[in-house]
Amino acid sequence: MKFRILRDEELKVLEEDLKHFLIANGIDGDLWKEINENDPDKAIDLVAVFSDMVLQKVYENVRFLEFRSKQSCFVFKLNAQNIELIAVQGNDNVDLSTPDSIHEALTSRTQDLQFFRSEKKYAQNREEEIHKMITDGCVPSHEAFWMQLEKALG
Repeated sequence: MKFRILRDEELKVLEEDLKHFLIANGIDGDLWKEINENDPDKAIDLVAVFSDMVLQKVYENVRFLEFRSKQSCFVFKLNAQNIELIAVQGNDNVDLSTPDSIHEALTSRTQDLQFFRSEKKYAQNREEEIHKMITDGCVPSHEAFWMQLEKALG
């Protein structure tokens, strides 16, 4: 397993896609019921393969992630070969944990902020690194936010 097994609610949303996946692998509805009843490990393995396929496609399309805490905001641009970072660090007078508080800090409290920029090559496969970042608490972000931070850097 490359990533993780999709949760039940995720599988429910992707139920039709899972059916098509199973059919493409020679498994019709009756055979799927039989596998679930008689060989649950095989059923889990099939769901794991499907999950990896879905997450691979999702991660291939992720371009920006961010991680926020009270006094810092890290925004990552996920290029093909490397990750770029713009970090905003605030002092005790700043809260960077919500979009509204970040906007307020960027527009009226810049004296309380420090900006850092760096980049690095992926330590592992791009999509695996994105998966790890999301597992560690990163959430999807937007190009517009990245551009706003680049503008603030001057």
